[in-house]
Amino acid sequence: MSLFYGPIGFVTTVEDPVGSGIWVENPVEKNYRGEVSRFTRRIDSNQQVNPNLNISNSISIVADPFLNENAYAIRYIKWLGSYWEISSIDVQFPRIILSLGGVYNGPTVGATGDTGEHPRFS
Repeated sequence: MSLFYGPIGFVTTVEDPVGSGIWVENPVEKNYRGEVSRFTRRIDSNQQVNPNLNISNSISIVADPFLNENAYAIRYIKWLGSYWEISSIDVQFPRIILSLGGVYNGPTVGATGDTGEHPRFS
């Protein structure tokens, strides 16, 4: 089993500015340690020019209070230099097992060109 250390992304929606009716996604990352318990990959080429790379890895991490309260918002993990979407979460207290899927293309903290500010409408 190999070890894991890196950010896990939690994405929630917030109203910005408050009372405007405009909802934006707000990513937050926290670093965790864990173990990679399964390491497999699959290439899906269902009549596409560029096939999709999917991994079916499982990473087991020890849950802390923040993770327990925000497990519903876990969206991605950064592993081996890429962002991967979390396809499922299995709670086996005190550990949480994250199953990884395809490449994650949503909002992340510190993305290139991301100033951390959301567009304001006047």
